[in-house]
Amino acid sequence: MNSGRETGPHNVALVGPYLSGKTTLLENLLFVSGGVHRKGNMRDGNTVGDSSAEARDRGMSVEVNVATTSFMDDQFTFLDCPGSIEFSQEMAFALKGADCAVVVCEPEADKALALAPILKQLDDLDLPRFIFVNKMDRAVTPVADLVAALDDISSKPVVLRHVPIRQDEEVTGYVDLASEKTYHWEEGAASSASEPPAEMADELADARFAMLEKLSDFNDELMEKLLEDEMPPMADVYGHLTECTRSGDIVPVLLGAAEHEHGVRRLLKALRHETPAAAVTAERLGVNGSDTVAQVLKTYHTAHGGKLSVARIWSGALKDGMTMNGERVSGIFHLSGLATEKAAEAKAGEIVALGRMESVATNDTLIEGKESGDLARAEVPQAVYAMKLKAADRNDEVKLSGAMNKLLEEDPSLTFEHEHDTNEWILAGQGEMHLRVAVQRLENKYGLKVEGTRPKVPYKEAIRKSVEQHARFKRQTGGHGQFGDVHVEIKPLPRGTGFQFEDKIVGGSIPRQFIPAVEAGIVEYLSKGPLGFPVVDLAVRLYDGQFHAVDSSELAFKTAGRMAMSEGLPKCDPVLLEPILQVDIYVPNEATPKANALVSSRRGQIMGFDAREGWLGWDVVQAQLPQSEIHDLIIELRSISSGVGSYGWKYHHLQELSGSLADKVIAAYAEEE
Repeated sequence: MNSGRETGPHNVALVGPYLSGKTTLLENLLFVSGGVHRKGNMRDGNTVGDSSAEARDRGMSVEVNVATTSFMDDQFTFLDCPGSIEFSQEMAFALKGADCAVVVCEPEADKALALAPILKQLDDLDLPRFIFVNKMDRAVTPVADLVAALDDISSKPVVLRHVPIRQDEEVTGYVDLASEKTYHWEEGAASSASEPPAEMADELADARFAMLEKLSDFNDELMEKLLEDEMPPMADVYGHLTECTRSGDIVPVLLGAAEHEHGVRRLLKALRHETPAAAVTAERLGVNGSDTVAQVLKTYHTAHGGKLSVARIWSGALKDGMTMNGERVSGIFHLSGLATEKAAEAKAGEIVALGRMESVATNDTLIEGKESGDLARAEVPQAVYAMKLKAADRNDEVKLSGAMNKLLEEDPSLTFEHEHDTNEWILAGQGEMHLRVAVQRLENKYGLKVEGTRPKVPYKEAIRKSVEQHARFKRQTGGHGQFGDVHVEIKPLPRGTGFQFEDKIVGGSIPRQFIPAVEAGIVEYLSKGPLGFPVVDLAVRLYDGQFHAVDSSELAFKTAGRMAMSEGLPKCDPVLLEPILQVDIYVPNEATPKANALVSSRRGQIMGFDAREGWLGWDVVQAQLPQSEIHDLIIELRSISSGVGSYGWKYHHLQELSGSLADKVIAAYAEEE
C-alpha cells in the first residue's frame, strides 16, 4: 500500500457552483498557511482572489485566481475557479494543470445538481477530488441527504469522512471517522480534539462501517476483515483512504465553514497527505523524460507587468531567460492574486507566471528549444449567446480591434467575428453576464466604451415563380452616351442551390466582353432584394439584348442587369427565408419535459430525445429552432435546469416565413435603414 506522504509542490483547483464560497475558502487557506497576514473578505472587496474590478463589482469570480503558499514546508498553488457556468472555460483550462480538485458545495441537497457538470469534467480528466461541504455552521438538513444527492450525480463512490456534531441544532464540529476523534470548531483557531459523544456511538459506528465498506471495494484484505467483523487499525484506515483518494477511486467528503476557518486546517492536512505527487499527474498525462515541458493554463494582460502566461511545469526545470517555443522567457513569477514574486527558476510540478511571451497562447504546450508541443488541449465550448458590438466613438474602431485581440487571449471562450450578411461585428460567449464582463473589461483595461445590442438575424429571401424581364439603360450626354439592353429570364431554384447565371446569347446581340458586366449587375442587386434581404436560390438566364457600337460599355450593361433584377424580382412572388438551426439541448432528465415545452414555445420542432452519452441521469433533446428564437435561449434553459443546462447548435436550412411574423421582420429591418 503506497500511503506514504508525497512532498510538494501540490496544485489544487478549487471548483464549485456560484456562491459556494470558493474565494472565501482560498482566503482562509492562505491565511492559516501564512500566505497572507491579514484575512480579507468578499464584503470588503479585499480578498486575494476576485481582485479585478469586474469581479468586485459583481461579488463573484469571473476568471481563475492563482495563489501560491506553503503549509508545513510543502508548497501549494491554488487555482480558484469561477463558479458561474458562464465562466466554466476558466475551470477547464485550470484543471489541466491540477493534481487534484476540491469541489466546494453548500450543505443543501437540492443544490447538489449544480455540481454535475463539474464532476463530469473531473471524470473526463480522471482527476482525483475532495468534496468540501462549506457553510456547515448554517446547515439545517441532515448531511446524509446531501451525501445521497451527491452519490446520485457522482460516477465515483462518495465517502463521508466527517459526521457533524450539533449543539442546540447548530453544527459545532464533527467526528473524523478515520481518527475517531471529535473536533470542536473554534473561531479563528485550530479545532480542539476530544472523544466522540457517547450518545452518538451507534450513529458513528454505522457511518464508519459504511465508509470502510466503500473502501473495501478497492482492497480485498480490508473486505475480508469486514466480513469477519474485524475492524482494521487506525493506521490502515488512513492508508486505505490515502490510496483510494490519490487514485481517484473514491470522493471523500469533508465538512467546514471557511468564513470562520472551520475545517480549513483539516482540509490542508488532507491535501498534504492525499494529493497525488506532481510526477504521478505528469505520468497520467503522458509526460515523461527530462526535457523542460510546460503548458499554459491562463493568460493575463496586466497594466504594469504586460503579458503573463500562467503555466504548469510538467518536467525539467524552467529558468529565467530560457527559450521555450522559440521565445525567450522574460521573468518567472509566483502569483498571489495580482501580486507577483520573482523567482530564478521553477521546477517540475510548479505553477508559475512567465513574463512577456507574446506569441504564446493559453492551452499551448511549451518545450525547451522547440517550436511547440502537443499535450492534450482543453476544449473550448461553442458560443451560446451573442451581441452586436461597436465602439461608442467611431474613432476607436481600430483601437477596438487590438483590445479585442488581447481580450480573446485572456478568454478564448469568447469569439469576435464579422457577420458578412448583416455587416455586424459579433461578440459571442457563454451567456449574458460573460459578455457584459467582457464589455466592462474593455472599458476598465483599455479605456474603450462600446455599445452592445442584439444582433440581427441573417434573413434571406427567395422567389416562388418565374418571369421574363426586359431592361434598357439609355443615357445621352454631351459626348458618348450610355446604352445597354438585356432580356433575362428569372426562375426559382430548389432550396440550398444558390445562384446560377446562364449565358444564352447567340448571334452577338450582346458582345462577349459585356456579358460579365451583366452578371455583375445582377449579383450586385441580389445583395438586397425587394424585401430588403440577400436573395438566394434562383437562376438568371440572359438570352437576348442589344448594344450600340459607340455608346455601349461595361458600366451600361452592368446597370441594365441591375435594372432587370430590380424590375423583375418584385414580380416573382418574393418570400422571406429564416435560418433554422439544429439544436441539441442537454439537461438533467428531470428537466426534459420543461425543455420540450421551451422548444415548442419558441416555434421549434422536437426531432427526438435520448440519454446523454456518458452523463448519468441526463438527456439530450434534438430540435430544430429558428435562429431568431435562440438569442436568449440559454438564459431560459438554465432557469429551468438549476443553472446547468446547455446546448450545441449548427446551421441546418432556410425555411419560408410568411404572414404577420414576416411582415414584422420586414418592417423592423426597414426602420433600421
